[in-house]
Amino acid sequence: MEVLRTPDDRFDGLPGYPFAPNHVEIRHRDGTPLRVHYVDEGPRDGPVVLLMHGEPSWSYLYRTMIPVLAGAGLRCVAPDLVGFGRSDKPASRGDYTYAHHVEWMRAALFDGLGLRDVTLVGQDWGGLIGLRLVGEHPDRFARVVAANTFLPTGDRPPGDAFLAWQRFSQTSDDFPVGAIVNTGCVRDLPPEVVAAYDAPFPDDRYKAGARQFPVLVPTSPDDPAAAANRAAWEVLRAFDKPFFTAFSDRDPITAGADAVFRREVPGSAGQPHTTITGAGHFLQEDAGEELARVVADFVTH
Repeated sequence: MEVLRTPDDRFDGLPGYPFAPNHVEIRHRDGTPLRVHYVDEGPRDGPVVLLMHGEPSWSYLYRTMIPVLAGAGLRCVAPDLVGFGRSDKPASRGDYTYAHHVEWMRAALFDGLGLRDVTLVGQDWGGLIGLRLVGEHPDRFARVVAANTFLPTGDRPPGDAFLAWQRFSQTSDDFPVGAIVNTGCVRDLPPEVVAAYDAPFPDDRYKAGARQFPVLVPTSPDDPAAAANRAAWEVLRAFDKPFFTAFSDRDPITAGADAVFRREVPGSAGQPHTTITGAGHFLQEDAGEELARVVADFVTH
């Protein structure tokens, strides 16, 4: 496996992101070492909040939330998925599968960091991967916050908004990561923030993971990940630990998935589910501090 690593100087001076880098090394099943980057802020003995980003962002997405959560006494762990941010980036699109992403994060977070009693905050693919981890290792988790995410099995047709995004991701000659994140926000991001989302990708060779993610979402019942996601749903349908939804009101991609979680997951009963108003798909950008306060209240009360 050929692996690329974004030069460190690409991350110098990014606005609002003063966090020291941390790394854990894992190994792919063929023995290839992969370095996974993560932010680790707040008291080490505080309750762990696992902040998982999606496509095509990275831990920079959580920069306004981390100080609020850490200030509430929580330990914030925000990994960069393999292929994103400061984590290593396999060069071939064929190296990226849903199963590989789940295993890479399991190895990094559980084998490498030994995390337990975790509160998952998963958005976009951060939920698709994080909820698989909950389904396969429920004993590691204390509670879940689902924010603009879902866990598809391919048994229902995807919405038009997702299909349009999937087509764009596979047919566009350019894949402007920062501009894509900006499009998923209600407010326009400053140019320097757009540039920060582009920072992990010096050129198109580094974007194999970002390009591949949209086609890994199960959209048919025979998708390679469909059976594993169905199995995860069976666990979620028995998951009675606190499960909280904090979706935004202006995300066409995941609209309605919060109702599914509230209906299907026992732990969602009686929780103070919320809708973040005036926020798009990347609600961390549009309303990060508000979302952080909601999460902090959920964990500490």
